[in-house]
Amino acid sequence: MSRIGRKPIPIPAGVEVQHEGNTIRVSGPKGKLEWSYPSLMEVEISKEKGMIFVRRPNDQKQTRALHGLTRQLVANMVEGVHRGFEKKLSINGVGYNAKVQGGKLQLNIGFCHPVLMEIPKDLEVEVPNPTSIVVRGADKQKVGQFAANIRRIRPPEPYKGKGIRYHDEVVRRKAGKSLAGG
Repeated sequence: MSRIGRKPIPIPAGVEVQHEGNTIRVSGPKGKLEWSYPSLMEVEISKEKGMIFVRRPNDQKQTRALHGLTRQLVANMVEGVHRGFEKKLSINGVGYNAKVQGGKLQLNIGFCHPVLMEIPKDLEVEVPNPTSIVVRGADKQKVGQFAANIRRIRPPEPYKGKGIRYHDEVVRRKAGKSLAGG
């Protein structure tokens, strides 16, 4: 049996979980999330134990593959509405900066024009200083995807390290051209 799939998911105080058909709804202080899980899985919510259990009906390859995935996606929903998720990005380069203006993220990153990105309504983007960006939200997938979209505009280059990178990302630097004596 899947080691991740058989772990029960604790329901923290302040989080409400509803189960209807193949849809699970989770609401908490950080927001509301809804997901329709695969019909092969069985989800049981135990109110008295304060746990969610995900079970699989058989040991076929497809159900084994979905078991741990379903459990982890439900656990991410519970954690997202309880604590939320965040991704930090840093901007490196002379004159590179970012700011939030009226629901849009404005990036000045070496192009001849500023890059404007629409911030999704269920995400919160903060710019604590001009060279760092923090993306927060309840949905782990949306937070990660928006942070990846920001990084994709100007990924870090290996020679000078200029560009947008994740806060904890390590960029391998290359040596530049060297003069060959000849």
